Amino acid sequence: RAAVVGLVASTILAFLIPKEFTSTVRLMPPDQSSGQGAAMLAALSGRTSGTLTSMAESALGLKTSGGLFIGVLNSDTVEDDVIQKFRLQKLYDDRYLEDARKELAKNTGVSEDTKSGIITVSVTDHDAKRCAAMAQEYVNELNWVVNNLSTSSAHRERVFLDQRLDQVKNNLETDEKQFSQFASQKGAIDIAEQGKAMVTAAATLQGQLIAAQSELEGLRQIYTDNNVRVRSLQARVDDLHKALDRLGGKGSDENSSAQQFYPSLRQLPLLGVEYADLLRRTKVQEAVFEALTQQDELAKVEEAKETPTVKVLDQPEIPDEKSYPPRAVIALFGPFLALALGSAWILSGSAWQDVDPTDPRKRMVQQVWTDVQANLPWNVRNGSSEGARKFWFRNRTGKSSERSSNQ
Repeated sequence: RAAVVGLVASTILAFLIPKEFTSTVRLMPPDQSSGQGAAMLAALSGRTSGTLTSMAESALGLKTSGGLFIGVLNSDTVEDDVIQKFRLQKLYDDRYLEDARKELAKNTGVSEDTKSGIITVSVTDHDAKRCAAMAQEYVNELNWVVNNLSTSSAHRERVFLDQRLDQVKNNLETDEKQFSQFASQKGAIDIAEQGKAMVTAAATLQGQLIAAQSELEGLRQIYTDNNVRVRSLQARVDDLHKALDRLGGKGSDENSSAQQFYPSLRQLPLLGVEYADLLRRTKVQEAVFEALTQQDELAKVEEAKETPTVKVLDQPEIPDEKSYPPRAVIALFGPFLALALGSAWILSGSAWQDVDPTDPRKRMVQQVWTDVQANLPWNVRNGSSEGARKFWFRNRTGKSSERSSNQ
């Protein structure tokens, strides 16, 4: 009878327990941290066992990327992200976030194989699709944390170069804008070339002026000032004088077209100082910008080398079969447990009957058992606790008075 009752009870219990599904994702062992310590670990791992290698890591104070990955997966940052994304605090019916973290930690298993270094993440949930999505979220969050919270020297160098590059870029843009405004307002495109061109033009005009004046003096010895040729040549000499004055900056109108297009020869030395200063600042910022750009690209490459990448070996899949409860095991275990308890009850009852009724220990146990049964609420007439207390008090008082009279 006990075996039959145990079979029925265990079968009902096995089907009353809700199903649980487990989704597993496996990650490849990441590359070990570079440097002399990593080379020592590689040499040790090639000659010694995994236990000795782990002891060497602890002795040298070195950390592996696998241990780092496990620490990140068990961190509050990753757990909080999973809890918020899947609303586990409401699903687990937890009032506080710490309770939801504990519940999630119970349903999540993170382990590393000591020989192969493969990291296994297993997530258990009552919903098959949700447990697979939670396992994938662990991988996504791990990848984000590794890429964005890196503490390597290459990462710090890259961050510094990015900040410095932004500053230099802003300074370069400001200097280029000032230089372009200065060149546009003053007409100073290239002071050196403009100076050469203006000196050459002034020398040409001076030569033409000397030749025209000589020819004019010759014509005046022959003709009067009212002669057409003398007047024409005099006009040419005047034009050459004006052109030279404009080049030299003498007597030129500030609003003239010539003054708008280019500066005078007299202004070039003054403009050259400011022009050279602005040009030098722009060139320096350009050189710094080019150098920082090259270093930033190299730092990005070095950071990519030093940052451990998350390589997924087995993608999390939606499980087809439940992982818990093992209904067949529970159904088969119930009859055996009931049979064992029933056998123990029968054997203990038989042994109790074999004890001598006059044994004081047996009498004491019978007396205690009688008192306990008498004090139970269902053995009292009205079934109330107050009635049970009164009944117990009367029973104890009556027994005491009976003992006194007997004595």
